[in-house]
Amino acid sequence: MPLTKDIVTIPPMDKHNQTLVSNVHPSNWENPTPTEVYNLVVIGGGTAGLVTAIGAAGLGAKVALIEKHLMGGDCLNVGCVPSKAIIRSSRVVAEIREASSYGVRVPDGTEANFAAVMERVRKLRAGISHHDSAERYKNLGIDVFLGEAQFKTSYSVEVNGKILKFKKAVIATGARAAHPPIPGLPEAGFLTNETVFNLTSLPKRFLIVGAGPIGCELAQAFSRLGSEVHLFEAMHGFLPREDQDAAGILKNGFDKEKIHSLCCCNILKVEKRGMEKIVHFTAKHEGEKPQEIAVDEILIGVGRIPNVTGLNLETVGVKYDSKSGVQTNDYLQTTNPNIYAAGDICLKYKFTHTADATARIVIQNALFFNSKKVSSLIVPWCTYTDPEIAHVGLYEQEAKEKGIEVETFTREFKEVDRAILDGETEGFVKVHVKKGTDTILGSTIVSRHAGDMISEITLAMTAKVGLGTIANAIHPYPTQAEAIKQVADAYNRTRLTPTIKKIISNWLVWRR
Repeated sequence: MPLTKDIVTIPPMDKHNQTLVSNVHPSNWENPTPTEVYNLVVIGGGTAGLVTAIGAAGLGAKVALIEKHLMGGDCLNVGCVPSKAIIRSSRVVAEIREASSYGVRVPDGTEANFAAVMERVRKLRAGISHHDSAERYKNLGIDVFLGEAQFKTSYSVEVNGKILKFKKAVIATGARAAHPPIPGLPEAGFLTNETVFNLTSLPKRFLIVGAGPIGCELAQAFSRLGSEVHLFEAMHGFLPREDQDAAGILKNGFDKEKIHSLCCCNILKVEKRGMEKIVHFTAKHEGEKPQEIAVDEILIGVGRIPNVTGLNLETVGVKYDSKSGVQTNDYLQTTNPNIYAAGDICLKYKFTHTADATARIVIQNALFFNSKKVSSLIVPWCTYTDPEIAHVGLYEQEAKEKGIEVETFTREFKEVDRAILDGETEGFVKVHVKKGTDTILGSTIVSRHAGDMISEITLAMTAKVGLGTIANAIHPYPTQAEAIKQVADAYNRTRLTPTIKKIISNWLVWRR
């Protein structure tokens, strides 16, 4: 059996990254001999591919899983896992700085050890990586192939010279970091989410381009860890797709933390001067006059593009676009009925949890019948800044554009006892309902714990229960999640119209 020829390294190749690589792309891996025909061949070993493979194999299907780089995909290696580990360390720094307001005295000069922070990131990532390891999936009865896949026919794919025949296939090759065509940027060098976690020394001056979720999360984290952070946005400010009240709270927080943010920027070019990177730019709000800034590192966080190249999709009639990815119908079936897609390769919302959800749809539809629809999904998401911003469903403006009349109920955390006690009063719970009903259309939560709290709203929407039902559910006191019940209570009070109040009053008078 042929060994995989790829020797993968992830700098720095310390004991933690050696453990990681030994799990997710072992250099001595032996690709198996292909079986006669697979029920399912899955291309891509990220979240969507792993969930599809393990779910199908659990149902008794014969499954092959192909990964050309790292098992675990972006989430484990360069996304959710390392980013949340570094964010946690940065929150500790923020808590120490605020300790005096809680009556706790911290010695002067306490600061983060960036090298130790990053070693912790690598250690935790390596410790988790066995869950996504090639060996684990092999032991679960899945044929794991390390190498680059290419479709040969509508019923076969080639990897490392071996032909794998299938009844159905799933494309789950994910997406990669995009970067704008800025003159001089490649020559000067830059980071993306795929390389920033390889750092071992803290950039003293750090420019982050893009104020979307990735840019905002890492801007705050690196600022708290000691970098002088400049955040450039070419569109319309912080998290331009989010609720603007929520984005405003985040912007104020960034200002207080002395993160230098500038919107409506146009980067003209980048050049290297010694060890410095000189960024030439204009800013709309500063008269479009040419300016320059010297930094030590540049992080590009301007979105992601799907991995569609090299798969030979044209040969098998799978339509795709280089920006939006593989074209699928509501059942996640591509334009070739034998081939499905899941995860970032075909979705607008490129989240780990949507990759997981769509993988579950694909298992059902590819192995049995097309019955599960992606349009039925209710997708929440969260930006893990401090405070976090979480959302599910429609924004108020979206509802209005669809011709739906909306009522909005809001509870600010400065009115919630537990948030006051925690010293976490920045933020709110905002819920939009269809006017005249308790039907939840969407919700935004801004809170240090928003990512955890949004699931209650998501569950209500999925189960098709409204604010009235939430109001009837007992919430422990004191918790910050009580804000959701208080929003529901505010809805209930609107049901007490003057007529109903009069009827109740008359009834009580009669009962005396």
